[in-house]
Parts: sequence; structure tokens; C-alpha cells
Amino acid sequence: MAVKGSVPAPGIIVPHLIVRDAAEAVSFYTHAFAAEVLYRSPSLSGAGEHIHLKIWDSFVQVSTEEPAQQWKKLEASLLASPETLSGSTCVFQIGVPDVDSAFKRAIDHGALPAMPPADMFWGDRYGWVRDPFGHVWALSKVNEVLTQREVERRLRGFAAQLKGQD
Repeated sequence: MAVKGSVPAPGIIVPHLIVRDAAEAVSFYTHAFAAEVLYRSPSLSGAGEHIHLKIWDSFVQVSTEEPAQQWKKLEASLLASPETLSGSTCVFQIGVPDVDSAFKRAIDHGALPAMPPADMFWGDRYGWVRDPFGHVWALSKVNEVLTQREVERRLRGFAAQLKGQD
């Protein structure tokens, strides 16, 4: 959809999140991730909403899950919220300037901690939150740029540590 201000560059992937309550999701993303609403409209059925957001430097679309439409249209039968699925099928990773403050801000606004921020063997400060709608967000900041060989060496060391804990 070509709405002024929300057209991604060619080749950019724009996630489209399905949630049970789009208005509540927009409120959370606005407070937790400083999202900016670029476009908002009712869904074609009138039972929900479709919203374009800018979260940091990324575009995200949010739509209300509409179970009543699932039996009417094949394409609607392919979409469900993580709450309906009892889990998320993907992780949305986004680079942030300060992982710890982004993590805290998301938790303060209703996200659940899924993986506390830590310095990871691949060189990132990295943590996960689960938003109130079931979507998992990885917050990351590159601290070191490593070669593939360095990452593999660190991975082996990390795996050895885990084995020692068993």
C-alpha cells in the first residue's frame, strides 16, 4: 500500500502483525517502542483495523485478527494472532542504541521478559521480550564485528560451558 511516508525501499521486508486488538497493540508499540502511526483505517469488513507504524527506522503493519472472515476468504484462513496459535512463529529482531533501556521500556509498558539482555558469544548485546499480543521481539546492539571463524570458536566454547552445567 503506497501511503505517503510509509513506502519502504525496494527489497525491505515489512512485517505485518496480526493481533486480537489493533488499537491496544498500537498503544503498546507507541509507548514501548516509540512507534509513530503513519496510516490507520478500518478493515474491509469493518470489524477491525489496519495500521502502518514506523518503529525506530522500520515499518510495521498491524491488523486486527478477524476469525469471522476466516471461513469466508481463503487468504483470511492463513492469518491468526499468536494468542490464537498459542505461540509466535517468528522473532522480530531490531537494532537499538541501548538494549537494556529498550528492554526495560518494553517491560514497563506490558511486555514479558523472555530472555534478559546479555552479551552474546556472537558479539551482540541481545535480549528478547514477548509483547502483550504474543509477538517476540529481539532487541540487539552490535558490540563487536567478528569473523565467521571467531563466532564458531566462541560458539564451541559456549556449547562446552552448557555441557558442563548438565
